[in-house]
Amino acid sequence: MNKKVFLGGTCNSSQWREAVKPLLKIDYFDPVCKGEWTQEAYERELYEREHCDFVMYVITPKMTGVYSIAEVVDDSNKRPGKTLFCFLEADEGSAFDKVQIKSLNAVAKMVKNNGGKVFESIVEMTNYLNTFAVDVEHHEEDGELTAHG
Repeated sequence: MNKKVFLGGTCNSSQWREAVKPLLKIDYFDPVCKGEWTQEAYERELYEREHCDFVMYVITPKMTGVYSIAEVVDDSNKRPGKTLFCFLEADEGSAFDKVQIKSLNAVAKMVKNNGGKVFESIVEMTNYLNTFAVDVEHHEEDGELTAHG
């Protein structure tokens, strides 16, 4: 069975998730709702965050709230082995200032000290996740499924 990653982090029309999805060779859960945010959507997000094999947090300058920062620190404490973090200094014309970058580097250090993994880029993070992909081949002659990882 393929591993699954929770795509947490900046929303606010940031397109980082759309850039990541085609790069992933494992399954993913995207918590961004296309419609109204409901209690059911919130409960599904909590379930997926707890049950996915990995929780990935990408923070970009389009972030307006700070809840994703709280989530990544919380997960790096509760689930350090599956917590992945990276921040992008720029996102479609928006950029973090030097003070914000200093704070985000401190968050990255905290995540790492808690046992989570910190990455310099989305590509580096997806390459890491793809090492957990399982290719399943179906052999017609014997009907067996063979997993390659």
